[in-house]
Amino acid sequence: MKLVEQLMAEHELIDEVLGSFRQWTRRWANGEGDRSDGTRFLEFFQRWAHDFHHAREEDVFIPALVNEVSLPRDRGPIAIILSEHTAMGELRRRMMELLADDRPEARATLDQLATTFSHQLWHHLDAENSVFFAEGEARLRKRGVAELEGRAPTTAELAAKEAAEALVRRFPPLVDPTIYRGDGCVMCPAFATWWTQWESTKQFSPSVPQKTTRNCEWFFVALRFFVRCGDEWHNC
Repeated sequence: MKLVEQLMAEHELIDEVLGSFRQWTRRWANGEGDRSDGTRFLEFFQRWAHDFHHAREEDVFIPALVNEVSLPRDRGPIAIILSEHTAMGELRRRMMELLADDRPEARATLDQLATTFSHQLWHHLDAENSVFFAEGEARLRKRGVAELEGRAPTTAELAAKEAAEALVRRFPPLVDPTIYRGDGCVMCPAFATWWTQWESTKQFSPSVPQKTTRNCEWFFVALRFFVRCGDEWHNC
């Protein structure tokens, strides 16, 4: 599915820019750096990551899952994805406010929020790449939906992307050893809501032989990683 391929390719750039942004906020917290660079970073997260990227998830991919697959919007994986988009938007707005404050404590707080923001968004990217897109695309295909059309980026969105690519070349992405990343969110309580009532009965009924399935394989993948269960992270 071209839309999913495009979204996952965009994740690669967002991933890089997050690491680059962390390099810049470290310098900013130490009294260095140019405020205009911080503005360009945050404009990328607003215009490219949210206005363009998240919008196509929310306006195209998610409605298809709701309308064609009958996934609930108010609970389960869709509700989690949407709530994370909202939470990251609040962090982004708070960082923009702090960027205008030159006091040392404001600079330090911005760096701390950048760490929180990057951890949330990195985990979000991993969950979408490994489960949300894969499961969503598979279920859409079962219902005869092979392609979804997304819009092209605006001039302002493309400009924000190009500015961020230039920033990545100037600020090599930081590798954060404090975050555990990887595939799978099968341990999340929302995972079971991927199945319709019929699928749930077939998948979990004691009378059905439990042969090795893709979902079982995901379970063992998930065991090797810290994965999200509700609002906490646990070492499964």
